[in-house]
Amino acid sequence: MFYPKNLSLILICYFFGALIHAQSSLPQNMDVETISEEVAIAWSTFGQGGDYEVGVSTEAHTGQHALSIIHQSGSDGFRAWGQNLAPEFGGRKLKLTGYLKTEAVNNGFAGLWLRIDPGLGFYNMEDQQITGTNDWQQFEIELDYDEGAAQNIAFGGLLVGEGKVWVDDLELTIDGTPLDQAPPKTLLPAQQDTAFNQGSNLSFDLPLSENDIRDLDLLGKVWGLLKYHHPKIALGDLNWDFELFRFIPRYQAASDKSAALSGWIEYLGPVLPCNDCSPPENPEIKADHRWLASEHISSELREALQFLIDNPTASNRHYYIGFSPGVGNPQFKNEANYGNMPYPDAGFRYLAAIRYWNMIHYYFPYREEMDIDWNEALTENLPAIMGAADEYAYERAMTKMIGQIKDTHANLWGGGDQVRAKRGEYRPPFRAAFVEGQLVIVDYYDPTATPDENDPQIGDVISHINGQPVSDYIDREEAFYPASNPSARLRDMGENILRSNDSTATITTLRDDLTQELSIKLYQAEDIAGYYRWYRNPDGPAYKMLDNNIGYLTLANVTDQAYTEAKEAFKDARGIIVDIRNYPSAFAPFAFCGFLLNEETPFAMFTDADAGYPGYFSMTETVNIPADEESFDGKVIVLVNEISQSQAEYTAMAFRAGQNTIIIGSQTAGADGNVSRIDLPGGLRTMISGIGVFYPDGTATQRIGIVPDIELKPTIAGIRAGRDELMERAIAEIMRGE
Repeated sequence: MFYPKNLSLILICYFFGALIHAQSSLPQNMDVETISEEVAIAWSTFGQGGDYEVGVSTEAHTGQHALSIIHQSGSDGFRAWGQNLAPEFGGRKLKLTGYLKTEAVNNGFAGLWLRIDPGLGFYNMEDQQITGTNDWQQFEIELDYDEGAAQNIAFGGLLVGEGKVWVDDLELTIDGTPLDQAPPKTLLPAQQDTAFNQGSNLSFDLPLSENDIRDLDLLGKVWGLLKYHHPKIALGDLNWDFELFRFIPRYQAASDKSAALSGWIEYLGPVLPCNDCSPPENPEIKADHRWLASEHISSELREALQFLIDNPTASNRHYYIGFSPGVGNPQFKNEANYGNMPYPDAGFRYLAAIRYWNMIHYYFPYREEMDIDWNEALTENLPAIMGAADEYAYERAMTKMIGQIKDTHANLWGGGDQVRAKRGEYRPPFRAAFVEGQLVIVDYYDPTATPDENDPQIGDVISHINGQPVSDYIDREEAFYPASNPSARLRDMGENILRSNDSTATITTLRDDLTQELSIKLYQAEDIAGYYRWYRNPDGPAYKMLDNNIGYLTLANVTDQAYTEAKEAFKDARGIIVDIRNYPSAFAPFAFCGFLLNEETPFAMFTDADAGYPGYFSMTETVNIPADEESFDGKVIVLVNEISQSQAEYTAMAFRAGQNTIIIGSQTAGADGNVSRIDLPGGLRTMISGIGVFYPDGTATQRIGIVPDIELKPTIAGIRAGRDELMERAIAEIMRGE
């Protein structure tokens, strides 16, 4: 009996991560009677492989509606319905009950599923083997519930393989009590400490002196080492942010900083030795504790810190750090963002700097890929962050520090109100991008636009904006555009460079050796017909046949069903072009790439952080793509560019495993790996690439991106002529044959 590859992993990973921040506190629509436009409110679907119809059925246990999953074709898939739930209640036993009806289930099973994150409990009824045809029956799942450790609850119904299943009348209870009547969870001491919610009440002599910077650098690093190594903090016995604020006045007054820090460690209490503990063998990255050798650290303090490093307290109950189940990227827990203070006081600005520094130092898998020695980052950034005179200056200073890790996933994704306000809400009716090193108009958002000859034209080079050279803008702003590589940075700059708080702008353009100064109108995005970011969403199906029997597949609007249909449509094609100059709308590696293989083939491997030894990362086994029963032997051309990022890059790695794949294009964004969210004081939110992604031979993708086999970039002449030069080259490669 064949089940989809990594079924348990996918169910374990469902919703945990980005969507955990959108949890409901109570289950919703459990009787499936709240329907809007034929959609069951609060329920979502997910899965991979095969072709399934998921929807709302009138084949109900009670009432008028039930959830349904109906297999259409393909035996190597599954679909599931699910909800997310915030565990805001106490208790010991969590039970899911529900009714299932099945028809002709085979080559798999039907069931309910329940999961408690992170990695605390999971069951999907696979061992009960509910197959065949069965009328409505009630089933139940019960898991142990740890209210102190649970961060997320996910549940629902599923169908693996073929057949039909209906799901209805679900209920979640804790110790036999409905959740709306359950007792609240017991708050840990760290959660009960609210002493500094309105401000740190700290004062610093600004600007900071060299001695101040040195002392604050040391304090921040000791604070972070204790945060991730000391058991008292791991258990949530202390709000470590606020303990910092309590300690700082004593630290400022102490003449012997090392002695003050040693006393702080003693205050936390003794730590038992771990006699059988040892760091991982042959790690890909080792923890970096070089800063402990500083001449400003006493031998007593050094020994106390080294003891904590050597005697870890690994636990899935660490209050501040966890790892995404089945994936391993860090989950930074219980990190208050203090959004009530958009311009936080100096104490909270200091906290922002040291919180971020330690998260990167211990849990960023690409720590060794930076241009900066991260040990020097605090001393470099503290003066600007702590000396920020207003909200805008604070956001800029944090953005600069975030940019130093060289990760396109890392930016100021939330809370950067003043940065966005300064950039402006008005923008031109055309898209500009950097081509051949120059800012070029590459498209009008409105595809029906017909600019006059005195208007900016597609292919015009913009040299100045409001009299300012474009090159000056790049030099001034590049430190505030976090990116893995220059291609991604210029991509983002091109998106923003013409934004303004004025509704008009003056640009200097070059066209056919003629320089012109043009006045242009700017608009809010919602007033621009056809406005898009990065790429225009394609119309029509994701796949089609081009002339000369060449198949074309864009991943911008692809679906699992389209992958299945495309394989059938392309099986006798002369060649296939796969366009990943976009972000894939459906996961391709296991749904399509096996079609391009003659045998199971490895395409990637990852680094995982070590829970017991913060700062250590080890390489995992390779991830393999199983070959389809029937494979395609023709040429496959994959198109990439600077817009190809994250899942697009991972997908390109999977396509590269094909025996006849050629990648054409330019450097991609260089940000691969599941993202981890980071919250910072002032309501700021950023992310990092949370796992390291490598080719099977150990070659990195971070910062480098996907290196094309044939490097080809658009030209200004090609843009003026309306040509897609990468598509032309792809067709030529296929027509050229061997």
